[in-house]
Amino acid sequence: MSLSSKSLAIVYHSPYGHTAKVASFIAQGAKQTGIDVYSMDIEHVDWDLLDQADAIVFGCPTYMGSLTAALKLFMEQSSKRWLARTWQGKIAAGFTNGGGLSGDKLAVLQQINLFAMQHGMLWTGLPMMPTGRSTQDLNRMSSFLGLMTQSDNAPVETTPPQGDLDTAIWFGEYIGLLLGRLK
Repeated sequence: MSLSSKSLAIVYHSPYGHTAKVASFIAQGAKQTGIDVYSMDIEHVDWDLLDQADAIVFGCPTYMGSLTAALKLFMEQSSKRWLARTWQGKIAAGFTNGGGLSGDKLAVLQQINLFAMQHGMLWTGLPMMPTGRSTQDLNRMSSFLGLMTQSDNAPVETTPPQGDLDTAIWFGEYIGLLLGRLK
């Protein structure tokens, strides 16, 4: 497979659908910039596509203050790419969703960031000032390392709240525009 234009791959683990929903909103924002966007659950990874993408966004829920075992397994399965430096120089970003307002989401973003740094990737965070703390506000979690969203213990149709989803769109658009600036 050969990708002709700039491309973004979003790879995530989403056991209950909330993280997949956030991934779809990141994709929506990135597509607005005209880049190619590919989303995949870690259960169905297209390694060739990840290898050819210009940017990879990694995401998973926050479980017990850490990333999920499934995302950790994906990370370990990337070891041949780490050794070959296959992803070196690609843009990387991360996102996480959890039930609590904190839930130690920062620890998950730090783990994803370290993984990307091990691969020699170029990390981009979420350079957006928080607009407030209501569920309608952008970056209400005041996160700068990556995207944090929060889902109540409710069906995926009703959570995360609109402000978090709008922040996800903004994040995807930001990454797409960043890719457009790279030669």
